[in-house]
Parts: sequence; structure tokens; C-alpha cells
Amino acid sequence: MDKIETIKKHVGDVVDPTSKKTLAESDGLKYVSIDDEKNTVNLVIGLEKVDDKIKQQVTRSVAKIIKLDLQYTGLKIDFQLLKLDESILNKERKVKYIGIASGKGGVGKSTVAANLALALSRLGKKVGLIDADIYGSSIPTIFDMEIVLPKADENEKIIPFVKSGIEIMSTEFFLKDDKPLMWRGPMLGKMLNHFFYDIAWSEELEYMLVDLPPGTGDVAMDIQKLIPESKMIIITTPHKSASHIAVKAGFAAKELNHELLGVIENMSFLRHNDENLNIFGEGGGKVVADRLETDLIGQIPIGQPKSGHHSLFDMHEEIGINYLGLANKLIKDLN
Repeated sequence: MDKIETIKKHVGDVVDPTSKKTLAESDGLKYVSIDDEKNTVNLVIGLEKVDDKIKQQVTRSVAKIIKLDLQYTGLKIDFQLLKLDESILNKERKVKYIGIASGKGGVGKSTVAANLALALSRLGKKVGLIDADIYGSSIPTIFDMEIVLPKADENEKIIPFVKSGIEIMSTEFFLKDDKPLMWRGPMLGKMLNHFFYDIAWSEELEYMLVDLPPGTGDVAMDIQKLIPESKMIIITTPHKSASHIAVKAGFAAKELNHELLGVIENMSFLRHNDENLNIFGEGGGKVVADRLETDLIGQIPIGQPKSGHHSLFDMHEEIGINYLGLANKLIKDLN
């Protein structure tokens, strides 16, 4: 038996405290390698539940085997949830994540997220949209969706709703009678975990847009833990107060090591009689982009969809074409 197989055999007998199964029974030993030069073992272990107490308990059991029984000098363990393999977060899925963030509410962040998702779909991409703006979810309203409880598939995973070719999930579908959400951080984290681990997103999904809450609170930090590779777009208006707070949201994203794809200035101007009227001031988007050392990738004017819809623009009207241009730029930048 070679060294790797010996490690697998011995570590496979360690019990996951949550499931009470051995790592061999749960297929929890995901990766094993040996650095012969340093006499060190590297492991990736999947557990039913990952928290500090459980990680410490498993680490002690594994360290005894690796260091005392098998006489290796060093040990490095990375833990992951077992259900990661069946989730959209599995790296083999190669989904591209785009977080849509803003410093404050009222800048049209969710409308931008919805129209960007629609534009990507119109360009032939398979798109998902998570409404993670948990206290102020509005994506179902933007898409004129009926608020009903989602169904589950044969594997007890939640089936996402599909509208305009986009797979959508929102907290709104789990609430009744327009009651406000009064959750604290831990409950919010659990809901986000459901969105990423327990939804039966299609295997063909290429892009996942995440409509984040305004500001820099718990959800933004949880997103960093779940999808550290997520890229970010910052939404602002031209107004000074909006741009001032958008800068803070951008710096928060950078501190969490998210790459910024750029800034979109929404409600940039109103086109009237061949003249641009700067109703909310001007220059805010450029100020944000300059402060964050990124690009101003779009300026969306104020406008009512000519189709008669309240929020979604047709691909043949001016603002719809703007969104198609933004979507094309995102595709190129992310590839």
C-alpha cells in the first residue's frame, strides 16, 4: 500500500461529529497530497457541518493519526461542506459570479441587476439571478412574478423559478402577507446558504448575478465567504450623496478582495427635446470610479420602458441597447 492509500485508510476511520459517519462512509476525504521535502500532509475534508468546534475536533483526531501514528511532521487541512460538490459553488461548474452592490438604497440597483440579467439572457447566455437584498427584495416585483412557495425536486432541492429565460430565487418567495423580515445575521447567513447550496440551479448556468443589499453589512461578508471569486459592480447615481456612499461600498468590496468590474451611474440624465437634463446632478459615477481606481462602464439615463413595462427595457429601445452593450462588455471582461 503506497503512502497516499495508507493515509486514506487511516484518516477514513475518523468520524464526522455531525453525521456520526466515518469520512470513508461519507466520502468526506476529498483530497490527499504529501510534500515529501517538508514531510507534510495536505488534506481537504468535507463535513456535514462546518463550524469552529467541529473543525477543532476533527483536526485533533486527524493530527493524532498523521503526526503520531504515521510520523509526518506537518499537517494542513482545508474544510468544506459535503454538499458543496452538488451545489452551484462546485468549482467544476465554472459559473461566473457578478455581485451588484450600492452604498445606499434608491439608486436603482435591483432594476440594473434585472436588466443586466435580461440582457445577458438575450445574448444567449444561461443566467441566474439571486435576490440577496434580503430586507428589501424586489426582483420578483420587477419581473411581475407571482409570490408562491417554490417546489422541491426528487432530491429535495428547491426548484428555482424561471422568468424571461432567467433562473430566479428570492427571499420574497418564502414570506407571506407582505410581512417585514426581522432576521439577524446568523439567520441571514442560513438563507444565503440555501440560495447557493440547496437550489437546483441548472447545470448549464454560465452567469449568476447577485443583487446585494445596500451598504456593507453581514450579507456582503457572507457573500465573500461563499463566493470569494465574485466580481463586483458598484451602482450609484450622479448625486453627490449617493456617490459618496457608493465609494464606501466599493472600498468595502475591495477590502473583501473582490475584483471591481466597474461603476454604473444610474439615472444619469433625462433626455428631453434633444437635451440632457441633469436632474440628479452630474459626475457622481466618475467620482466613484476614480476613487476606486476602476472604470465608469455605463451611464443609464432616466426613462420609462416603451413596451409599457414598469422596469424592464426592450432590447430595441435606447436604454435596452445600453444594457446589451454593458452585457457584451461583461462577457468580454469575464472571459
